[in-house]
Amino acid sequence: MTGMGKRLPLIIILLGLLQPLSGALAPAFGIGTPIGNATRDITAPEQPLPLFFSIWSVIFLTYFLFGLAYWKAREPWMDHVAKPLALAGLFNVIWMISAQLIAYQPLNFLLLFPIAITAWLTAYRLDRLRETGWSPIKALADMTTCLLAGWISVAVAISIPVTIRSFTDLGPTDLPWNMLWTTLITAGMAAWMFARYISRSWWYFIALAWGVIGIILNNWMETQMHWLAIASGIVLVVILSLRLFRGADGAVIPS
Repeated sequence: MTGMGKRLPLIIILLGLLQPLSGALAPAFGIGTPIGNATRDITAPEQPLPLFFSIWSVIFLTYFLFGLAYWKAREPWMDHVAKPLALAGLFNVIWMISAQLIAYQPLNFLLLFPIAITAWLTAYRLDRLRETGWSPIKALADMTTCLLAGWISVAVAISIPVTIRSFTDLGPTDLPWNMLWTTLITAGMAAWMFARYISRSWWYFIALAWGVIGIILNNWMETQMHWLAIASGIVLVVILSLRLFRGADGAVIPS
């Protein structure tokens, strides 16, 4: 085992601590611009209510707990999963620091993709391990990875309209249907791809549903665009129904 391999559990634990700390530079320490300032209080129809971003705390906690479990029980499969998961955590730290210190929306948008790619890769590797048996630690790793993968998919989807606005004179409530459908179609396509080619985990869909419910409530309670809320609800029902009744292939190559 290489020196890096020996240190992987400690790296995961460290990243489990650094992610929430790096996200707190502005709100806790007054360094830079708080993450989310670009969308706070603008009542954009594609954004979830601020409360729904609290899912990050669950992701950070499970990431840290997996690091502890990995440190206590070094099983062969863990190294295979931990490498891309560590990269996802590192890219997340970079994104959070950039979002606060640079605060340039196009860059913030691009920095989401390395997180998504490494989180999806981790989910793919975990899904392949289902055939070798399951365990509480694998379940914890699956929860961590797929919540992150699902929420980053939401982050990419809701960032597209924000990025478009950064290049134009459009306001947050201009072209509301166009901006909302851009988000919903992106989220729907990501969900299909994840279930079809990446993983059979339901945690991805829980994170995705959490984000869309936040969009529904934002449009019902804040923007007062009730038809947008209804359309979002219909899309969510379709996504979850397809996953429930048609299943998922994940990393298994269909015959």
